[in-house]
Amino acid sequence: MCSLPDGKKLVRSASGLRMVAENGAFDSPFCLEEPRWVPDKDCPRCMQCDSKFDFIRRKHHCRRCGRCFCDKCCGEKVALPRMSFVDPVRQCARCAPASHKESDFYDKQIKVLLAGSSFAVTVGASDKCEAMTCRLSNNHRYLFLDGESHFEVDLSAICSVQILTDAGGPGGTSPRASGMTVHYKPSGSQDVRRLRLDGAGDRQTTSAWLAAMHKAAKLLHESRELD
Repeated sequence: MCSLPDGKKLVRSASGLRMVAENGAFDSPFCLEEPRWVPDKDCPRCMQCDSKFDFIRRKHHCRRCGRCFCDKCCGEKVALPRMSFVDPVRQCARCAPASHKESDFYDKQIKVLLAGSSFAVTVGASDKCEAMTCRLSNNHRYLFLDGESHFEVDLSAICSVQILTDAGGPGGTSPRASGMTVHYKPSGSQDVRRLRLDGAGDRQTTSAWLAAMHKAAKLLHESRELD
């Protein structure tokens, strides 16, 4: 284990080298836990093609699901940022496509969320709104909303995210994401609160930020389903 100056540490497991938060409580909410590998004794055959393992056909574990496969069915090495691996790791034919899609989120959409976008923010049933910039925190754990006031929403406290769209333009142009409604539970409370964010800046920037947030909400939901 090697400590790093930015609050991260390198940890080596059977699956590979990972860069994780020094304090596990501050892991990104998009992270997935490493799976428990199916024991070698329990998988005499490939769990995809049913080929029998021997001295020539060796068994390999998918780093994402932990199941056991032959090299043909688990030969691709793909980046797996949701488990914080430093290098691409071996994944089966079922898991690799999902990891490819998630890499696009980490490579592109995370940057959009960190940059933020302008919104008119309405809290609860209030008829007043405030111009604020909404962005993802650097550790991916909070949505920061900054205007005349400032408050934060813990992503782990979000119950639901609904993306709002406009009606589309003349000539049959497609509807575009224009805002979102967030329901969340503040720290120490069981009451669900509601935020409405309506785009207040460049429409293209707003639409791109909301599309990235929609993907983030899906990943959060998936992480909770697997807990």
